[in-house]
Amino acid sequence: MQMKRISVAIFVGCAAMLLSRIAFAHAHLLSSTPAASATVHGPDVAIELRFNSRVDGHHSFLSLVTSNGSVALTIDNQSAENNLNAHATLTPGSYTLRWQALSTDGHITRGEIPFTVR
Repeated sequence: MQMKRISVAIFVGCAAMLLSRIAFAHAHLLSSTPAASATVHGPDVAIELRFNSRVDGHHSFLSLVTSNGSVALTIDNQSAENNLNAHATLTPGSYTLRWQALSTDGHITRGEIPFTVR
């Protein structure tokens, strides 16, 4: 009986550790340039998103939304495995950066970052 309890406890502990590793593997945004609600000087704007885990730059997506619609951005070579980088030439106005990141665990996270160009 005692051996059965020990086996169950070991199984539950291993399952909890595995589930916690899976939950933390999703790519959560840590910081962005431009920052949310920031005002930046144009026309050349560098875009950098930094995540808590590795992201697949080939299967992730960045776009800029303006009052005239949406424009897809080409993701530059990643400066680090947990970054997405791009550059844009922008006129003064309000923009929203929409991002979708594919983490190496296969999960997708998304978000939006509004900012203004002067």
